[in-house]
Amino acid sequence: MKNRHIASFSVSAIGLGCMNLSHAYGPPVSAQQAERVLLTALDQGVTLFDTAAVYGFGTNETLVGQVMKPHRSKFTLASKCGMQGVTQSDGSKVRVIDGRPETLKKTCEDSLRRLQTEVIDLYYLHRWDKQVPIEDSVGALSDLVRQGKIQTIGLSEVSASTLRKAHAVHPIAAVQTEYSLWTRNPEIAVLQACRDLGVAFVAFSPVARGFLCGPLDIASLDAKDIRRGMPRFYPDNYAANLKLLPAYLALAQEAGCTPAQLALAWLLHQGEDIIPIPGTTSVEHLLDDLAAVNVQLDAGLMARLEALINPRTVAGDRYNAQSNSEVDTETFA
Repeated sequence: MKNRHIASFSVSAIGLGCMNLSHAYGPPVSAQQAERVLLTALDQGVTLFDTAAVYGFGTNETLVGQVMKPHRSKFTLASKCGMQGVTQSDGSKVRVIDGRPETLKKTCEDSLRRLQTEVIDLYYLHRWDKQVPIEDSVGALSDLVRQGKIQTIGLSEVSASTLRKAHAVHPIAAVQTEYSLWTRNPEIAVLQACRDLGVAFVAFSPVARGFLCGPLDIASLDAKDIRRGMPRFYPDNYAANLKLLPAYLALAQEAGCTPAQLALAWLLHQGEDIIPIPGTTSVEHLLDDLAAVNVQLDAGLMARLEALINPRTVAGDRYNAQSNSEVDTETFA
């Protein structure tokens, strides 16, 4: 496995997003299957594991803590605060965005306990709470750095201007945002801001929530699969997007790799400061993803790939109106 850098950490060029094991794409996998995925990733050289307080309302952090505690010295641990589950009067949980300093500090304490660790290496503000100045939220995280509870600070789904405001309070180690062939929002401004400031860029959903792995049967998605609420997967938009896949699959064949590897290799070719974190519940898919580090793409194929799948050719927004209101990232007109 090749390495890249986040602040002083040397991490695998492809990390593992752990969310899928507990959250968002259907029922959680068994504890045994989750353990197989996590430990296989570690065995294959993955040294960046990414979780969050909101994933499974804490269950994903608990899982990562239980499985990975014996190997804690072998990897960089990333988690997130500022978006978590709150228990209602009827016992159900709802997701809320809360960036108040006292909330972030309490969330960190809870995460440390679930993760069974004394320190979190990279701690992101999962969403900027627009009711709280970014300087206040980052100030709270800087307190956690001084207390030795976290080592570095990250931000997720923020704009270039918000990143610069935050970085003026405390150095930001990484920005995490959706980035793939079909989601190019980082290219508007935040990717350049990261490079100006020496901030690593961590790309989530790098295979376009499974779209760039091959055709999905959206009718068979679990009732709680988050893709059901994403406009690109609405029937009419998805039918239009499916028309892009034959040419994309042909380019993967030309490159001598699988479709998922092509998507990840494209990201890796965007710069040494970019670290994709695909997620999966399958060891087979994990091994397929990790092999992308060895895929070489020439300039001509890259150009054809980018001309095929880009904001002008993809139908539908990446988020619905509610989710769009919760992020701070720049958008294309």
